[in-house]
Amino acid sequence: MIVRERPSGWSLFFIIRGSVVPKIAPQIIATVALSAMVAWFHGVFFTRDLTFTATPFTILGLALSIFLGFRNSAAYDRFWEGRRLWGELIVTSRTFARQVLTLIASDDNPATEALRRRMIWTCIAFAHALRHHLRGTDPEPDIASLLDPDVLTAVLASRNRPHVLVRRLGDDLGRCLRAGLVAVPVVPALDATLHSLDAVLAGCERIRSTPIPFSYTLLLHRTAYLYCFLLPFGLVDTVGLATPLVVGLVSYTFFGLDALGDEIEEPFGTMPNDLPLAAMCRVIEISLREARGETDLPDPLVAVDYVLL
Repeated sequence: MIVRERPSGWSLFFIIRGSVVPKIAPQIIATVALSAMVAWFHGVFFTRDLTFTATPFTILGLALSIFLGFRNSAAYDRFWEGRRLWGELIVTSRTFARQVLTLIASDDNPATEALRRRMIWTCIAFAHALRHHLRGTDPEPDIASLLDPDVLTAVLASRNRPHVLVRRLGDDLGRCLRAGLVAVPVVPALDATLHSLDAVLAGCERIRSTPIPFSYTLLLHRTAYLYCFLLPFGLVDTVGLATPLVVGLVSYTFFGLDALGDEIEEPFGTMPNDLPLAAMCRVIEISLREARGETDLPDPLVAVDYVLL
């Protein structure tokens, strides 16, 4: 995620980091080059006049703008729902740590304290495992120090690693109940917290596995390309030699909106405008370790080159 103050003045026109310009630069250059050729020959190629009136482009441009706006709204809804789910994960993790520390009896038994520590560390490992699960990366470097070796082996052998950790937390809760470390009336509250972790996992998986329908995206891609590459033939009679400039601005807008929708449609990646999952995992880890009274806490992640991962 891009983290920086809003630029002002001329700096707005020269910012590349976090912009979609690198992705759409080839398309813009191609449309401007074509526009320059059309303006130079005034739309006449091989004795044939290929110019059109601007009327159909006005109607098509309006429709294209509406559809691009609708698609970007749908893409942003996915982005915001992903952020809401991770915000819920932060709250649920802190709630779980508070419940473990206050509802599970502390009898000054080292085994009981080890159990409480294991449950909290497993909750931290869940956040890291979920991030790697969504990004398709290896979670072992982040969770190896938080889990017992046998649990780590079982987690790494599973296809759905975060869910395995939720099941482990359920097993630990059952041990606490059988050992009399937790009162029966408060067990549903702890189980509801585990259910919330599973709900966050399922919600994130739904976003990751259900993209915007491909046929809809394909139609917008095709229409945007056809519109921008045919636009010079509809403007050359009106704006003349200024056609490349006008077409470049229009292409930047339409290609940029199209590329931006593609980028925020999948919010759990590692692109500059994706959600900072690593930073939120670090927030969870700091909060839960601090709740246990630990003093050797990791530092919060900071933005590198204005990007927070």
